[in-house]
Amino acid sequence: MTFSIIARCPRTGQFGIAATTGVPAVGKLLTHAAAGVGAVATQARVNPYLGIDGLACLRDGMPAREARNRLIDMDPAIQNRQFALIDRHGDTAVWTGDDCLDWAGSKEGDGYSLQGNRLAGETVLADAAAAYESGSGTPLADRLLAAIVAGDLAGGDRKGERSATIYIVDTEDYPLWDIRVDEHEAPVKELQRLHALFARDVIPEIRRMPTRENIAGEAGEDPI
Repeated sequence: MTFSIIARCPRTGQFGIAATTGVPAVGKLLTHAAAGVGAVATQARVNPYLGIDGLACLRDGMPAREARNRLIDMDPAIQNRQFALIDRHGDTAVWTGDDCLDWAGSKEGDGYSLQGNRLAGETVLADAAAAYESGSGTPLADRLLAAIVAGDLAGGDRKGERSATIYIVDTEDYPLWDIRVDEHEAPVKELQRLHALFARDVIPEIRRMPTRENIAGEAGEDPI
């Protein structure tokens, strides 16, 4: 009931996830990412531990494909699941169980992966991939948003969307972007509105917050 994208920005090293789905609260359990480590999106019949344990595998230095195989072996209901991982090198791995609702599948590219189930068709991912790739060189948040908008315009979830999210980690343990739209009649349109608001008002504030190197943030002295 969801389509999503996971990606690594080759310029900044940021990891990001964006998604939209036909049920509320897609951002609550689908998005898992850690700075310098990687990202996991877990969907269909969601098992949150695929995200939690997937990140643990990536933290241990396990390549995405090896981590995917480890997760498959851990879940006895794996045919109901769909999930994707991207590791610190930008390599991706995806699983789509046989019992996921049609149309279900994935499309992997250079440093990103798109995946979905209960979609209007394969063109949802094809159009989303084209939109993501056309934004090469632009901020990761902009590219993720473009992919979700394009996939939605291509039909998205066959029963329509009700929630959407963008989640990005940069260099800190807290996220740089964390937008969640829940139980909305037009969640992708609302995601576009909030993206503009975050870019203007929220991201500059987050950039001034404490970091591990400068724990006082903007108010402190230069780090030693």
